[in-house]
Amino acid sequence: MTDKMVDRITRSFESQSMMKTLGARIHKIEKGKVIIEAPILPSTLQQQGYGHAGLTFSIGDSAAGYSALTLLPEGQEVMTAEIKINLLAPADGELLRAEGKVVKPGKRLVVVTSEINALKDGKTKLIAIIQATMVPVPLKP
Repeated sequence: MTDKMVDRITRSFESQSMMKTLGARIHKIEKGKVIIEAPILPSTLQQQGYGHAGLTFSIGDSAAGYSALTLLPEGQEVMTAEIKINLLAPADGELLRAEGKVVKPGKRLVVVTSEINALKDGKTKLIAIIQATMVPVPLKP
């Protein structure tokens, strides 16, 4: 992974106001893999006190999308064309960690996945799995 690619993904991520609102940050960038973390804040809870599925979905989508971007040439971005989430357990903990990975790269479509874990008291629990299709698009001027 080049410094140029890391900078490119970091700049793109930092331009997302949604990620700022959620307190999310990039934890790791590798070729074909990006990890995003977000705290479970009082402002991101659902009615039973767990992290809202919207938080899980948002960071999972971004991690998956950025994993695709690590394989694309300069001048391209990605947009989500299709996405499915399986919520496996409540988001109970202090932090969510979404690990996005490329399943099948391509010029027109990139199939990706994301596993989202909740971290609580030093333990990790898988709470959701995402499968998505990303479409490479030209970088907006």
